[in-house]
Amino acid sequence: MKGVLITGFEPLDGVGNPSWEAIGLVPGARTALLPCAFGGALEHLHAAVAEHDPAVVVCVGQAGGRPDVTVERVAVNLDDARIPDSAGRRPIDEPVVRGGPAAYFSTLPVKACVAASRAVGVPASVSQSAGTFLCNHLFYGLMHMIATERPTIRGGFVHVPFSPEQVLDEAVPSMPVPVVAQALTAIVTTALSVSLGGDLRLIGGSLH
Repeated sequence: MKGVLITGFEPLDGVGNPSWEAIGLVPGARTALLPCAFGGALEHLHAAVAEHDPAVVVCVGQAGGRPDVTVERVAVNLDDARIPDSAGRRPIDEPVVRGGPAAYFSTLPVKACVAASRAVGVPASVSQSAGTFLCNHLFYGLMHMIATERPTIRGGFVHVPFSPEQVLDEAVPSMPVPVVAQALTAIVTTALSVSLGGDLRLIGGSLH
């Protein structure tokens, strides 16, 4: 895992965040904890990249309600927050980067990453939307940094489900943190081993 940086988010409003808990179980990877704050998350990301000079960056966030690990395909240049961040900010219809492109594609081999997660027994799929909250904000910011400042880095974003402890009293999907870590380990290993621009040609689209 030399040359890999994985980031996770701090809890929002005191609620646990399996993204941070899981990345600490990925052997050998450098990790960074990011605040759940617009702007602040990107500042911490830039600092971590400058410190570690990684070859691969995988940002991880929680997608409560999703049943599996989802590898994101595209980031859009839009902040449209349904709830405030940890600093009380709630941008609506604002660009992540003013004047930036409408969208960026992940440079991870997304379908190979999904296949690698499934190969170790962890359900996974390709996601076509990272939302318009902090996860997409971070994903777009990462890809913009790669496009404009760090073209040798390979990067992307992965969403993970709730942990079981978060939903003890709710009938919603969850996944144990060690299982999430297995998937992330397979994903970053695949990102390191597949050549830039390469991927598997598998069905990964959606109808809606």
